[in-house]
Formats: sequence, C-alpha cells, structure tokens
Amino acid sequence: MTLSEATLDLIERLRGSGKSFCVATIVRTKDVTSAKPGAKAVVTADGALHGFLGGSCLIGAVRKEARLALETEQPKLIRIKPKEEVDAPVDVDGTALHKSSCPSGGTIEIFLEPMQAARRLIILGSSPIAHALVRISEASGYRTIIGKRNGEIGQVAAADEHADGFAAAAGRAGPVDALVLSTQGRHDGEALKAALDSEAGYIGMVASRRKFAALADGFAEDPVLCRRLDEVRAPAGLDICAVEPEEIALSIMAEIIALRRRKQFGKKTDDVGREAH
Repeated sequence: MTLSEATLDLIERLRGSGKSFCVATIVRTKDVTSAKPGAKAVVTADGALHGFLGGSCLIGAVRKEARLALETEQPKLIRIKPKEEVDAPVDVDGTALHKSSCPSGGTIEIFLEPMQAARRLIILGSSPIAHALVRISEASGYRTIIGKRNGEIGQVAAADEHADGFAAAAGRAGPVDALVLSTQGRHDGEALKAALDSEAGYIGMVASRRKFAALADGFAEDPVLCRRLDEVRAPAGLDICAVEPEEIALSIMAEIIALRRRKQFGKKTDDVGREAH
C-alpha cells in the first residue's frame, strides 16, 4: 500500500469511528519544493499529523491551522512562503500566511477541510415529542440516543441507539452534543440529575418554567449539580407558538442549531428566544 492509499484508508477509518479530523491537501506549489500538488495528510483532533506533505518546515503551520479549522468548523486555505517574503499574517488576497525556513525556498498552498463527527442528540424519555425529535434530528444530521428508565417498556424504533437508564444515556454526551429531557412527568427528577451530571453542551427540558423551578429546588444544596442549572433551557425550544409534538420538536431542534451556529460564528447566545409550551 502506498502512503497516499494509507492516508485515504485512514480517512475512511476515522469517518467510521465517529471522530473529527481535518484533511490537508496541497493545491499549488511555486518554485523548488518537495511538496507536490494533490498530496494529502490527516490531522486528528489531538494535533497529530498522518501522511506526507513535504518537508518538516510546514508541519507546525498545518497542525496549528488544522486544529483551528476543526474548532471553527470552517475550511481554509493557507499559504506557506519563505520567511524573508512574509511580513504580515495575511497575504494581499486574504490568504493566511506562514513562514518557512526550508532551504528550498518554495511557496506551498494547502487547503484544510475539517471533517466533523456526527453530533449526537441524547433524548431522555420516550414521549410523543421524543419520537418527533428523532425524526427531525435525523434530517439535521444528528445521531440519536434514547435513554429510558430501567425496566421501562417501549422504544423509539427510529433512534440510532438505545440505552437502559437515564444516566447511561446522558453519560454518552460530550461538549458538542445536545441533551433533551422529554420525560414529561415520568421520573423527571432522576432524568434531570443525569442531565446535570453530563458533559452535554446543550441541555433542554420539555417543561414549564414553574415545573422546572420546582425540580431545580431539589438540587439547590448540591454545589456540583447546581452550577449547571442556569444552563438548562426550560422550556426547551424557540418560541414559535408550538402546540403539536412535531411543532415542539421542531422548535427544540431549531434552538439547538441556532445556539450551535451562533457559537460557531462568535455571536451572542443569550438573546436566543425560548418556547413557551
């Protein structure tokens, strides 16, 4: 297997593993350089570079910019030029510039393409709103995990995964994932505790403000869980005057996407409206 084939094979494995990574492709070179157009490498989330792009002089810049592309979720073109030709961080055409001390003195342009792992939506409960959320989130590119209480009968068949117990499902959530409590009167406190103890970047609860406030009182003396109460969106969802389960699910998914995109583009999130169901 050639190095190029190994790189392509690694890309397929990473895609199947659900991990984020960045593909770096050389698109143009000028003057003498060991880098060749079309060469590819992979930069994983930990900054490790796999593959061959040329000399070691460009590795630092590629690693730095690739990790930034993963954080911002934006593809990017970078240009690496001899250090004596670089006197600003951005070239005249707006391309990010980096210095190279390689003796070859060539210029290299590299396109960085972030490949994000599918985000997950963890749903606690199996209410009609939970069923609707699964259908809508799938169309939005999210993988769904349904958490139901141990021994609870019934499953949301269309979900990608099922977990026995709220804690087991909530424990799967990471900082880029969303978690929605749709228990609606069935072990709400247990579900909220699991959500507060998770690492989910978004937590929303299908409940009125009054109901959530009453549930939150139960965690007032727990400093670890209490610190996340202010982050919970309750009631979950944008205010679109939703009534039907499908409409409520749509408002919740819209809120999740709105908050995610605002963070991505550096906009404030505290003015994102809330549903009043």
